[in-house]
Amino acid sequence: MTLHCHKIGSGLPPILRSATADLLTRHGPLLLDWVARFGSPLNLAWPDALQENLAALKGVLTEGRVEHAIYYGVKVNKSRGLMQAALSAGAGLDVSSLYELRDARRLGADGARLVATGPAKTRAFHQELIDCRALISVDSPEELEDLIALLPADAGPQPILLRLQPRDQKKSRFGMPADAIIYCLARLAAESGLRFDGLHFHLSGYRWETRLAALNEAADLIAEARRMGCTPRMIDIGGGLPIQYVDQVKYRAHLSAQTPEDYRTGKIPDSFYPYGGALSAADWLSELLQAKMSKGCSVASYLMHEGLTLAMEPGRALADQAAISVFRILRVKALGPDTHVIFVEGSSFSACETWFASEFLIDPILVPATRPAAASPPIRAYLAGHSCLDEDVLSNRWLTFPTPPRAGDLLVYANTGGYQMDLLENEFHRHPMPARLCVIEDAEGRLTLVPDTIGEV
Repeated sequence: MTLHCHKIGSGLPPILRSATADLLTRHGPLLLDWVARFGSPLNLAWPDALQENLAALKGVLTEGRVEHAIYYGVKVNKSRGLMQAALSAGAGLDVSSLYELRDARRLGADGARLVATGPAKTRAFHQELIDCRALISVDSPEELEDLIALLPADAGPQPILLRLQPRDQKKSRFGMPADAIIYCLARLAAESGLRFDGLHFHLSGYRWETRLAALNEAADLIAEARRMGCTPRMIDIGGGLPIQYVDQVKYRAHLSAQTPEDYRTGKIPDSFYPYGGALSAADWLSELLQAKMSKGCSVASYLMHEGLTLAMEPGRALADQAAISVFRILRVKALGPDTHVIFVEGSSFSACETWFASEFLIDPILVPATRPAAASPPIRAYLAGHSCLDEDVLSNRWLTFPTPPRAGDLLVYANTGGYQMDLLENEFHRHPMPARLCVIEDAEGRLTLVPDTIGEV
């Protein structure tokens, strides 16, 4: 079975991990069989890819002699297999809801392996976090008071972080400015039931320079906390480590060459994720550790000198190359002499960038169900879902297919593990939720699927 990467302009074929490329190039009939058995769209995950990503980040931190704690941000993907892979490889889990916490506990994670982030934790969520002594990132003085009211009188101290709102993030609804942090530190002095473990922040965007600025603010507050008698041990920089979906040169060429006519809407989206960024997550982290802080030392040197652990919650970066989404083509409909719409069995709820007025700037991969007819002319098409919503569009970008797709063929979107495949998925029109399975090799090296459920991966 031949793999076809279809181009528009300069083309944006995905970077593929060798295991994924091998499935698509050598095992097309197997993929077709899986879709026939489990339905479309079909989400496939490779837990070992997450472990490789984790090892790369740990390697950078170990080389920099930085004590560290990495928590996989499980909100990035609902896969239990990826959660289990993170735990098996020595990472913790970042949980943002009661239900993520319960899944983590069912997988065997104790409180020492868990951090809870998010600004709107319920009373029940707080209670179960306290019950297992998970590390809680406190978003506000109000949340601190909620926690204090729940603390049992006879238990050991509950570890917490205080979430900083950096000065250049004043419009954010997350975290606390420095004066509120100081207030909370003073409040903690009177509460033996809470243990201040350090500071947390999480910034939008993917530039390590913004994390450096926030670390400088955090360093001043760490020093103030110690003057107040606290013993912080950690600074948590959140997530936002980038991943590279497509070749950097091709991505830049595409952005500079695209025009409104490249989109069926006649409009270029205002913003995109940096799909063809210059840095991998490991390179990004290395740049941050070597960067100079305002005191003149590097970030790595500061952390070592102060005896601080660097914590982080990568989600997307750990799910890099860990999943694909496979859609079966339902129909190819001509709209005019040179334009078509390709309807897939599935919806854009399972490939969600268009719902955010953006685009998933990665070309899909066509896996034909049968040998293509000889000498067919290329077609130009956009991709639509099977719902009755006119907005249900997987790609507003016009795609040029050198080999015309046909009903029954597969369209594969690579690298959908990070917020792409399941952020908006639902049972609209009563279609069942897409199946999700983990791909593993058996003892003979044959590809097989296992259920992506707790206790089975």
